[in-house]
Amino acid sequence: MSIFMAVLLFATGLFAGVANAIAGGGTFLTFGAMTLAGITPISANATSAIVQFPGYVTSAIAYLPEIRRHWREAVVLCIVSVIGALMGALLLLSLDNSSFRQLVPWLLLAATVLFAAGPWLRPKSSTESSAGNLSSVLCQGLVSIYGGFFSAGLGIMMLAVLGLTTGGSYHYMNALKNLLSVVVAFIAIVVFVSGGVVSWMAALVMIPGAAIGGYVGVHIARRVPQWLVRLLVVAVGTMLTGYYFFTL
Repeated sequence: MSIFMAVLLFATGLFAGVANAIAGGGTFLTFGAMTLAGITPISANATSAIVQFPGYVTSAIAYLPEIRRHWREAVVLCIVSVIGALMGALLLLSLDNSSFRQLVPWLLLAATVLFAAGPWLRPKSSTESSAGNLSSVLCQGLVSIYGGFFSAGLGIMMLAVLGLTTGGSYHYMNALKNLLSVVVAFIAIVVFVSGGVVSWMAALVMIPGAAIGGYVGVHIARRVPQWLVRLLVVAVGTMLTGYYFFTL
């Protein structure tokens, strides 16, 4: 890996951490940078999961009080997420890079549209209710399969599903989303590492940047409007989508 590419990957990890702390969408950036560095799509997708994981953990820890209040529902959804993420990750490994590359532009398009629509998909209800009902369990299972296969836009998708299938304040939904993201990412990472598809050199370069960006992003969030960061992430997602559509 050249010094220029190492600096580019570190900077991308840094900005991805900032983006996740403010508005989300860091996977668009890490996935795009790694494919630009010549890393195969499956490996870039797997490595992105590892790069994003520390931020998921710290966010879940910050929401421990909300999680403890609804631990029974959280346990049910975590079990479902383990099964779904395992299915999604194994499905990814069953494909070769050529097959996955054919799916990438459509996955990026769907994730970009979902991310752009995020503010309108957030739950509005302030009445907390059980997140362990049948509809939330089934929907979370489907979302987890997607998350194990391709994680871009996963957080927004989870918030939308939880908002539609349960009640609750935004922080209640966000607490569950962060916890379930940890579970989905962890299972996917275990499968990807076992499958030998992780680019460890890229991961080691990007993880420190993502960790620093996640910390700095909290402070930047108080000064930079979320819509601006969201606009930049959507622009990156749109460019990546176009790139993959026209280079197949």
